[in-house]
Amino acid sequence: MPKITIIETGVVSPKNRARHGSFPQMFERLIGAADPSASFATVRLMDGEALPHPAALEAILLTGSPAGVYDDLDWIAPLERFIRAAYDSRTPMAGICFGHQLIAQALGGTVRKSEKGWGIGRHVYDVVPGNGVIDGKKLAIPASHQDQVIAPPTGATTIFHSEFTPYAGLLYANGAAFSVQPHPEFTMPFAHICCEKAGEADAPAALVATAKASLEQPLDNANLGGAIARFLARPRAV
Repeated sequence: MPKITIIETGVVSPKNRARHGSFPQMFERLIGAADPSASFATVRLMDGEALPHPAALEAILLTGSPAGVYDDLDWIAPLERFIRAAYDSRTPMAGICFGHQLIAQALGGTVRKSEKGWGIGRHVYDVVPGNGVIDGKKLAIPASHQDQVIAPPTGATTIFHSEFTPYAGLLYANGAAFSVQPHPEFTMPFAHICCEKAGEADAPAALVATAKASLEQPLDNANLGGAIARFLARPRAV
């Protein structure tokens, strides 16, 4: 298993980090459960750490973030350039939620706040047969987002989807990058917290209650986590 460099694009509050871990730690648990040989390094963008050259990396994972990919933040444009350089060098790369949206945007897709509103709680997706990344017919994974990929980049293939999120999983044209909207790294208790945070914003109370109740049903986090681990372990294509 190659070393996975996690690009941390969002920070968990100190209170919740003490109980549930940082976003990188959540991914280390998820991927480590699928492949105990996995090793990790973290680039903490929020602390001002510089992005490495992606061609020198073995594998890349971009985390979620409370930021929007269209926000006027000084670190987003450099991170888009990093994504395009990683794509050009065919470094295996995966993105989750914000990471999903930013990879899509950096490669020519369109992202915006969806008129469908909040996607929170347990979401069920239809898996496209023979997609080459993940097995099964359905995926049930926690979600926490308002923004969505509205139009994927040219050449990207949808690998799973739902009525609420038509481009929930994308495999990009170079075959070395893929990204997903939901959060397989979230435990059920942390997904509950995200539902409550959405309610503190502007998510309707009825939606929050339904979303929290949905998380009592089984989740397929391990299945998607295993797919991420296998994808990032693929040899770099020449």
